[in-house]
Amino acid sequence: MDKEKIKDRIVNLSNTIIENEEYLTDLDRAIGDGDHGYNMAKGFRKVKDAMNEDYKDLKTLFNKIAMTLISNVGGASGPLYGTFFMKFAQSLDGEISLNKDLFAKAFSDGVDGVIMRGKAQIGDKTMVDVLLPVSEALKNELDFDEILKLAEEKMEATKDIKARKGRAAYLGERSIGHIDPGAYSSFLCIKSAIGEIDG
Repeated sequence: MDKEKIKDRIVNLSNTIIENEEYLTDLDRAIGDGDHGYNMAKGFRKVKDAMNEDYKDLKTLFNKIAMTLISNVGGASGPLYGTFFMKFAQSLDGEISLNKDLFAKAFSDGVDGVIMRGKAQIGDKTMVDVLLPVSEALKNELDFDEILKLAEEKMEATKDIKARKGRAAYLGERSIGHIDPGAYSSFLCIKSAIGEIDG
């Protein structure tokens, strides 16, 4: 996949986040600050604008996404998503196109960055509950439909988990019964970005 197709995927991803602002806000209102939708939509509007620029390689492109999110997304989401894209970018130094193997490696590095930054593990009711299983699935070369199904299942499963990280952790047992907003936004990103890699 070349740079222009990747930029199209990022625009698609951005539009998906923007379109789901209200739902992400509702999810976060139940167990968090209620600002996840607003913050994510604000950041990805800027990311969408940044796709009008030209970039010499994919590292530069994804670094721009990282810095845009860190600068514009408030709360914990900005640093976490920013770290994901920054680590993702580091795997793509000098690259101008993306294949499945490169994508799987970059995605894995991005997830490692999120885990390092947020100190979250599987079962903490965070975006890691979606991102880490998807990273493993990419390494095992599952097809797009299988990866999407897995991401959706893991996102839905956060409803049954008691939160151990972030503001939701203060709710204890009351956090059960609600989908984690970060897990949902991660699912949206995967749903709108990964498909083209497979083709």
